[in-house]
This record gives sequence, C-alpha cells and structure tokens, in this order.
Amino acid sequence: MSIFLDSLRYLGYVLIFPGFLFCFIGGMLLSGIDRKMVAKMQKRVGPPVLQPFYDFFKLCGKETIVPAAAHKTTFLLAPLFGLAALVVIQLFVPIFDFTAFSGMADIIVILYLLLIPAISVIVGAASSGSPYAGVGLSREMVTIIACELPLVLVLLAVGKAVGNAMGTGLVFSFTEIARYQMENGSLIMKASMIPAAVAMLLVIPGETGNHPFDAAEAETEICEGMLCEYSGHPLAVYKLSHSIKMLTMTSIFVALFFGGIGSGVEHLVSLVLSGAAAAVVSFLLNLIIMFLLCVLVTIVSISLVHAITARLKIEQVFKFYWTVVSAFALLSLVLAWYGL
Repeated sequence: MSIFLDSLRYLGYVLIFPGFLFCFIGGMLLSGIDRKMVAKMQKRVGPPVLQPFYDFFKLCGKETIVPAAAHKTTFLLAPLFGLAALVVIQLFVPIFDFTAFSGMADIIVILYLLLIPAISVIVGAASSGSPYAGVGLSREMVTIIACELPLVLVLLAVGKAVGNAMGTGLVFSFTEIARYQMENGSLIMKASMIPAAVAMLLVIPGETGNHPFDAAEAETEICEGMLCEYSGHPLAVYKLSHSIKMLTMTSIFVALFFGGIGSGVEHLVSLVLSGAAAAVVSFLLNLIIMFLLCVLVTIVSISLVHAITARLKIEQVFKFYWTVVSAFALLSLVLAWYGL
C-alpha cells in the first residue's frame, strides 16, 4: 500500500504540482504579464494577460504541416523532449522549504537538463531542412555557449558561499541551499552575492531567448529562424516551453537568492495557527510569494530589458556574456572563495 501511495504522490508531483499543470499555468501567466508590461512601458495597450493561453489553444487547433524535406519523427518529437525536460527541472527547484525531488547534486542535474530544451529546438530545426532554421540553430548554439559560463559561475558562487557558512566547502544541493537560507536569511542580503544576482538577472533573458537576446529567431532577419517551419501543435509546444522556461529560470533565481523569505512566513503563520492548518497555510502563502517574486524578476530581467534595448547581434551576445556578465559572476565567486 505504501508503495502505491508513494507512486500516486510522485505522479501528482509530475503531472500537477510542481510539475506539468503548475508549469503550464505559471509559465503562461508569466509570459502574459511580460507582454503586458512591455506594452505598458512602450505606451501601448498590449494583449490581455491571458493571451498566451488563447494562442496556445488556437495553435493546437491548427493543421500541422511537416515539410517534405523534414525527418518527420524527429521534427514532431523534438518539442516534446524539451517540454519534458523543463517539467523535470521544476521538480528539483525548491519553493522555499518544499522540494518534490532532492539530492546531493541537484544543481548539476539542473545544469544538464537546461541544455535539453535548447538542444531539442536545435534538433527540430536541423530536421526541418530549412536554410532559415539552419541559420537560427547556429545562432542558438552560440547563445548556449555564451550563457553557460556565467550561469556556472553564478551557481558556483552561491554553492561556495553556502558551503563556507556550513563548513562543507562547496554545496551542489539545492535543498541544502534552501535550508541554509531558511535558517540564516536570504543570500541577496549578502553584499558578496549581489554581483552574482545581477549576473543571473542578465542570464535569464539569454537562457529564455527573450529580446534583446533573441538572435536565434530574429523575426526581421530569418523569419523566426528555428521555428520557421513549425505549425500546429508542435509550434504550440515550443511556445509553451518558452513560457515555462521563463518560470523555470525565474524560480531558480528566487530559490538561489530569496530562499530565506519562507521562514518569516512560517513564523507569522505559527503565531495564529498550529498543526496541519499552519503547514497548509504556510505552503500556500509561500507559493504565492514565490510566484510574485518570479513576476518581479520577470519584469526586471525580461520586460524592462526588452523595453529599453535594441536587439543584439549574435557576436554582441557572445561578447556581452563572456565579458560583462561573467565578470559579475566571477567577482561573487572570488569574494565567496575568500569567505567575504
């Protein structure tokens, strides 16, 4: 019986929360809020916040056209692999003190899994046989390489800062990072972690392929690039994956730098309630706060950057991440390495 109940619980994690259903709703809402905020910053009315939901279901009802030159199986399955990887990532990201799956090397697992959505787009584009998709996938490969270095440096800086405080040297467990912040306060309050937080804010639009780092799609140059041959439900899945990746990257930022907020919520709730009621209320409040922080991070790192900058060329993207952004992350790593 216990094995059956455990199986149901983990199935619920994967399909409902913090898995597919949560990712679907949360990612679409973030995408809608981003589009609305960009429109407001540019003094436009903009689409409704629920527009991504409308677009997704509309695309699902459209005909799926497979190019004659495409490898059909790869072309159709590639979007699903990217979506599955993003849902799995969310299972490892703590919501303050709650984590569906945890381990000693969560951060390493997440780093590997983050590559799968980008690789799935590249494989899908390569299988389409389109020259525009070929240009887009080459740019996407450069963007992956550009973003990977600063992202690794940020994670190393956080892991080293927590490891120094816990006396373990270097921490690769997201669960341990979350627990440390619940007991000692958010890492964003440490001066040495501020450069890493800035670097992570700049990594988010690059990892998600948002403006001005959308060189792989470039509507005016290569006609949506990697996605130019996609239509119907495969295109809907790619659009959904893009929205979910916004949730994934912003929730990782919140878990890395704002993890201590949850302890304050639990303390306040415990003054009013006790037992199971206190646990449920604390969890719901933490979930709401986490999503609101994700919204704030989205506005700062994606919407604001989109509204005030022009799209960068691919060589500018690479240079920006390997110089400016990496320098911020490296500064935090050096400070954390010397225990500052």
